[in-house]
Amino acid sequence: MNYIFKISILIIALFIISCNNKNKDASEKELKDDYSARIDSLIETTSPRLFNGVILITKEGKTKYSREYGYSNFEDKIPISIEQTFRIMSNSKQITAVLILNEVEKGKIDLQSSISTYLPNLKQDWANKVTVHQLLNMSSGIVDIEKSLIFEPGKGYRYSNPGYGLLGRILENITGITYIQAANNLFKELGMNNSYCYEFDKTNSNLINGYWLKDGKVDLVEFDSIGFSKQEWKDFIPAGGIISNVHDLNIWDTYLHNGKILSPAYYQMMVTPSNRGPHAAFNNDTIGYAYGLRVHDRHQINHLGHGGRGFGFASIKFYIPEKDVDVIIWENVYSSNPDFMVADVIYYFENEIRKIILSSTLVK
Repeated sequence: MNYIFKISILIIALFIISCNNKNKDASEKELKDDYSARIDSLIETTSPRLFNGVILITKEGKTKYSREYGYSNFEDKIPISIEQTFRIMSNSKQITAVLILNEVEKGKIDLQSSISTYLPNLKQDWANKVTVHQLLNMSSGIVDIEKSLIFEPGKGYRYSNPGYGLLGRILENITGITYIQAANNLFKELGMNNSYCYEFDKTNSNLINGYWLKDGKVDLVEFDSIGFSKQEWKDFIPAGGIISNVHDLNIWDTYLHNGKILSPAYYQMMVTPSNRGPHAAFNNDTIGYAYGLRVHDRHQINHLGHGGRGFGFASIKFYIPEKDVDVIIWENVYSSNPDFMVADVIYYFENEIRKIILSSTLVK
């Protein structure tokens, strides 16, 4: 009897210890994850607008947060999926920058040479003044290919889609293949099987709809009615015409920031700011601009990435080198209310999630 009693006491004690350990483990997990619940709560709000998109956060290659919220097709109420592809808009620029740097490393492009060296048919008077470097870091002063520069090259900051269009032309002249071929070849090499350049009159696999948001209602963006000519779109692709999904973009960031795409010297060129300018996706802070990347080097936690918006899409993608944390936020709803067209509203959720991550245990 005494023996049975002792065994019973031992079993009860082991059960209590097991429960305490489970509670301790749960408590420690809760302490370690101080961001998931905050992000969940944030994206369920509808002010100043609704959130509709996907989020992926990884650390050291492991998924720390993944969420799909809303619809890829509002008309048929089809839920949005993290597997689906989006227009990545201005995040296309870092891909263009890598393609250029690959040719620089081969000795085929000199960053400090004028663009007339590689575009002899470009007759604008500023073609002999603007360098490849200045196209890459937004210091060219180009606002329109057919107009005069708004400042002396290298003496200011002005975000320039046309400048990146010229980089695409340079790549084509140097390599002898189209920009589309060059980019798609790179995606194939990296195993980014859901990434490609958008082309008219071709199947654009798994690409979801983009929507305008106005007065609380969403309207489908009819891309074909926007009115791009074929040449205009060809020039836009290097600046904002690439399609991808969050998994592929996570592959891109992992490879890019861990020396799998560029050699160390050329990677440092790409991520070292050589110009400064503000952007709403980074809380309107004036931060560094490198080559197709914004670098928040004055924040207490250094992070770099880019925003993108247009045609019904808004996004941010940023990486924290010190902690190997990658954050990708994609939406397929873009506010078109006159009062909400200010960029800090368009990037509201991107900014707030960035703040949550930068104050979380992910970076401590």
